Formats: sequence, structure tokens, C-alpha cells
Amino acid sequence: MSAGTSVLSGGSIVSGSRAINPWLIAMAVVIPTFMEVLDTTIANVALRYIAGGLSAAVTDSEWVITSYLAANAIILPISGWISAHLGRRNYFLLSIAIFTLSSLLCGMATSLSQLILFRVMQGLAGGGLQPSSQAILLDSFPTEKQGAAQTVFGVAALLAPVIGPTLGGYITDEYSWRWIFYINLPVGIAALFLCWLLVQDPEYLRSQRAELKKQPLNFDIVGLSLLALTLVCWEIVLSKGQEWDWLNDAFGRVQVLVILFFSGAVGLVVWETHRKNPIVNFRPFRDRNFAISCLIIFCAFGVLYGTSTLLPALLESLFGYDAFHAGLVLSPAGGFTILALVIVGGLLSRGLDARWLIAAGLLVLAIGCYWMSQMNLDISAWQVVWPRVVMITGLGLIFAPLNVAAFLYIPRTLRGAAVGVFALLRNEGGSVGTSMGQTITERREIFHALRLNENLDQFNPAVNSYFAQTEPGLFQQTGDAAAAHQMALQSLEDLREQQASSLAYFDAFLIFAVLAVGLACLVPLMKRSAAHQGEHIAAE
Repeated sequence: MSAGTSVLSGGSIVSGSRAINPWLIAMAVVIPTFMEVLDTTIANVALRYIAGGLSAAVTDSEWVITSYLAANAIILPISGWISAHLGRRNYFLLSIAIFTLSSLLCGMATSLSQLILFRVMQGLAGGGLQPSSQAILLDSFPTEKQGAAQTVFGVAALLAPVIGPTLGGYITDEYSWRWIFYINLPVGIAALFLCWLLVQDPEYLRSQRAELKKQPLNFDIVGLSLLALTLVCWEIVLSKGQEWDWLNDAFGRVQVLVILFFSGAVGLVVWETHRKNPIVNFRPFRDRNFAISCLIIFCAFGVLYGTSTLLPALLESLFGYDAFHAGLVLSPAGGFTILALVIVGGLLSRGLDARWLIAAGLLVLAIGCYWMSQMNLDISAWQVVWPRVVMITGLGLIFAPLNVAAFLYIPRTLRGAAVGVFALLRNEGGSVGTSMGQTITERREIFHALRLNENLDQFNPAVNSYFAQTEPGLFQQTGDAAAAHQMALQSLEDLREQQASSLAYFDAFLIFAVLAVGLACLVPLMKRSAAHQGEHIAAE
């Protein structure tokens, strides 16, 4: 396969003397992507088991998540630069191999510090999987089939976060938390073999790499340092902000991290925009479609991860579900996501303007979130399933069209950089959504508890009626009038906390619904984005 590769009109990839069906390539590259995205959520439900197994505090075990996300975030925007210098195929295979090895090491860890170190390795390797696989799909399919290609990628990017908590809960309950890492071994080995067999670099990437070899390496250590500073501070603030009381942190940790974050971000943009070969290329943001698509995917994945964190917490804390059964309530939405992705892929292949699907998907997403905000504590499991199905279906309508619109007008030479930044914002949106959901619920719970207290006094007939009905039964159990009264008070307080907590969750869902409607207003600002416009893409 030393000859150049090209895409035939029928969709097959010519490499040397034989043609490779692009769908085989798609299946091969999506497997490691699914594995990597799954690992961003599968460990969330196992933190208390990890803490117990390694004799660590539960709050300290959160670094298992934070360290992975921070390492992942550092690599994502520079994956295009690494691919250009190392070769995309080489980088992709190396990332799969290191990710699989580090998964084995995570499962074998004997202390929390070891696990965090191996999670950093896993995150650094995993950061190259999403953008590389998406770039391979963009190059493997002809322009008119980009919608179908992004549909395949969407199955991994959307389905993995949906089933992650369910799978993680089941494995942890039935086996051990170590198996949430060990399951990556057979998948990683199979993916490595298939990608080694099927994936090749296209001719333009080989030419680009040959030109880079003639030039001095001139590694941008300043840019990498600024990037690491910015993203590490960002991830720590998002992970620990609510625990440390955000900008009211008495020890000044959050304040220092915020200052370092903004300093690093400004320095990174200024430094990279003045370099000829930047390690993080911001040039794709000159395209209006790409910039708006980045904002939409950032917020949409914030809604996805925010609701995916809050809904299981709601079911477990107020409805008495365990982690596995809470996951079962969330899982049916995955099937509807795949159906939506398949339908959307067909519509895009027929030349439908992606903007219509993006707008429709955002509105469906808003409807699903609003529906969840109208729930109460007397509903059945199916009354949680259907709002979730509507919400995730909206995301399924958005994903492939948004990817088509984002990259349609990006030159091929900037595609690697654009895919890396897009993947970074998609992942960081999830981190922000998770942190935002936690902060909203905790603060709104305090608000609602105070508001409910306003009418819980001795002059309220409903309160007196509650005590009149409750205390006689408690007195029969205890034989002590004072104890019965105290138990009635505690019972009323428990009801107040339960209602305040539920209202806080519903407020968060309503805020996510409003955010989705606001995103729909951005769609008319985008350029027409039909897949058949691919001939308008200019190659540098």
C-alpha cells in the first residue's frame, strides 16, 4: 500500500492495487473511538467503589475523572500537529496501543496515586483517537456521503455516554471496578489489528509530512506549556469549583486557578496566531460555519452530560433506584439515537441543508429538557424514559449535520487542526455541563428549601393538620408524646428536603431547555450547508 490513496465516485478507497470499502474503514476506526468516549463516563458511577478498594477518600477519587479529562483535553487540540509530523496512521495506531496498555495498568493499580498516573496516560493516548478517527472518516468518504460517515461517528460519540453509566454500574455491581478498565483489552487489541490492516494515510497527508521532514522540527514548547496551563486549570476549576465554593473559596485556590486560566488562554491565542506553524491552529475559526458549530456542539454536549449526570442522581436519591436500574431507565434512549442518526444520514446524503436538521434537533432537545422539568415525585419509570428519549433523539438529529456544516468549508490542509479543536470543545462542553448541573442543583436546593420554610409554621392550617394526622400514629409506636412530636417534625423536614431537591433538579432541566432554544437562534447565521456543496471546499 505504498501508492497514493483516492476516493472513487462509488465510495471505495483505492490504495495501491486494491480497493478498500470505506464502510470497513468506518467500522474499524469507530471501535476505538467508542472505547475512548465510553471511558469518560463509565468510571463515574464507580468512584466510591474505587475509593473503598484503594483506601482513599471519595472526594480524592474524583481525581480519577479530572486527571483523565485534563490529559485528554491537552492532546485534543494538538492532535492535528502530531498527525502531520508523525503520520496520522502511525499516530492513530500508537494511541490505540498506549490506551489499551494504560487500561490494563489502571485495572492493576494498587493505590489511588498509581491509578491517577495511569489515567493520565490513558487520557493522553485517548486524546488522539476521536479527532484521528473523524479525520479518517472525512477523507475516506466522498463529499456526498459525509452525512453517512458522520452518522457512524455519531453512534460512538453519542451512544457511549448514554450507556456508560449503565454499563459501569452493572460491571461494578456484578464483578469489580477493575473490570471497567479490563474490558478495554480485547476491544483495543481487535481495534489495533483492524486499523493496522485497513487504515492508510491519503496522498495529501504523505506530501505534507514529506515537506515537514525537510524543515527543522522547531517544536512549539511555549505553545504546549500555555495549552497545558490553560486546560489543567480549567479542568480543576470545573471539577472542584462547587466543592471549593467557586470564587468564594476561603483558601484562594479557585481565584488563583481562574487567573492562571485566563492568563494562559490569552497568552496561547496571542502566541499561536503569530506563529507560522502553530501547535494549536486557530485559523479554522475564521470560517463562520465552523465557529458557530463549535459553540453549538459545546453547549449541546453540555446539555447531554449535564442531564446524564443529574437524571441518575435524581432517580437514585429521590426514587430509590440503584445505579444499575437508574441506568436501565436511561438506556432506551440509545436505540432512538441510532434511529435518528440513520435517518439523518440518509437525508444529508440526499442533499438536505444541514441547517434545517440542526435547528429541528435543537428544538426537539429543548422539548425533551422542558418535559423533564415538568416531572414530579409521583411518576413511574416510563414517565422518565420518554422525556429522555425525546431529548437524546434531538441530539441524534444534531450530531451528523453539525459535523457536516462545521467542516464543509474547511480546506483539507486545515482539517486535522479543525477536527482536534472541535473534539476538544465537544468534550469540554461535557465537563462544563456536568459542573453546571451540579452547581445549579445544589444552589437551587438551598433556595427552594428557604422558600418552602416561609409557610411551614404553626399558623399554617396545613402544617397543623399534618401534625394532627401524624402524631397519633407515632405516639402509638413510641408511647412518648414528646418523641412523637419530634418524629413528626423530622418527617416534615424530610418532606421539605425531598421537595426542595426535586425542584432544584427540575430547575436545572428547565435551564438546559432555555439554552437549547437559544442555540437554535444561531442556526440562521450559518452558511448553507448541503453535503453536495463539497466542490466549493478549497484545498490550500
